[in-house]
Amino acid sequence: MIYNEFENLKLSALGLGTMRLPVTSETDDTQIDVEQTEKMVEYAIKNGINYFDTAWGYHSGESEKVIGNALSKYPRESFYLATKFPGYDLSNMDKVEEIFEAKLKKCKVDYFDFYLFHNVYEKNIDPYLDEKYGILAYLLKQKENGRIKHLGFSVHGSLEVMKRFLEAYGKHMEFCQIQLNYLDYKFQDAKAKVELLNEYNIPIWVMEPLRGGRLAKLSEEQEKKLKELRPDENIPAWAFRFLQSIPGVTMVLSGMSSMEQLEENIKTFKERKTLNEEEKKALFEIVDEMLNKKVLPCTACRYCTSHCPKGLNIPHLLSLYNEHIFTGGGFIAPMAISALPEDKRPSACIGCRSCEKVCPQQIKISEAMKDFAKLLEE
Repeated sequence: MIYNEFENLKLSALGLGTMRLPVTSETDDTQIDVEQTEKMVEYAIKNGINYFDTAWGYHSGESEKVIGNALSKYPRESFYLATKFPGYDLSNMDKVEEIFEAKLKKCKVDYFDFYLFHNVYEKNIDPYLDEKYGILAYLLKQKENGRIKHLGFSVHGSLEVMKRFLEAYGKHMEFCQIQLNYLDYKFQDAKAKVELLNEYNIPIWVMEPLRGGRLAKLSEEQEKKLKELRPDENIPAWAFRFLQSIPGVTMVLSGMSSMEQLEENIKTFKERKTLNEEEKKALFEIVDEMLNKKVLPCTACRYCTSHCPKGLNIPHLLSLYNEHIFTGGGFIAPMAISALPEDKRPSACIGCRSCEKVCPQQIKISEAMKDFAKLLEE
């Protein structure tokens, strides 16, 4: 296992994420396969993983209990445990103390090594920054008392939201967790988030390195292209090698749901093998192939916005539509749309087609808005 330095710690470069633990039911994610999970935790620790990431909402609240129980069999100083304040749910904003105390009991620990503001985005940025809830003050107090060792945040919101959070709380943040992989480096402009964090000298924690498994298996042609460059490298490893090539990346979290995935990923992290420019180019060509087949070619020229009688931010809506279509659903687009006023959502489009008359890409915007509104309703 390779390790990265973080302050006075040596962290395994690969961390075990617990959002997708093995389950015994196809329809009920609370039914975690405890025996299999404990075997995975044992294997992880024996093979050098010392970082475990959980959260209040993972597996509908069961992840913290199961991982806490599994880790309780090992000396407390032998692992680092991370969890998060669930501010993605606005009803939790005035419960920072209540939730923190409950988490300690669920995880069977006296302190958390890493604690995060969970999922900073458009809808919760104002409450997170609102002093009346006292969230930052409380968490800093717990840090003072030794019950939080390191404080950070995760983000699914836009670059602008991230900037706001850093301007307000940046001096207190020791690390930041973002969705980063070679697809989202361009698609979600994760590159800009990486650059922003590097400017602040904040170490980067990575979530979704394989894009929910999407980058674990490519087309036959795409796999052949990569095999020609690195015959002995498996396809998921390319995603991890890409991350090893990004300045500032300290921790890569993978939500492994089987022993096989765990074993393969640990093999990959036995050594650091960064990508050269030719190899990066090959990956980005594959990304272009993926996106060209599914997403609308909006260039955000904004000609459309000046012709929209409803004042919709069409490029922003189309980028969210593309995310939703490419992912086949997911929570990112609905979450971002929910932060918009009703009259600025896709459903507010009246289908007048004024925008389409000036679109250089000849995108059928009105049809996309109608489809998007329908998908969000479903």
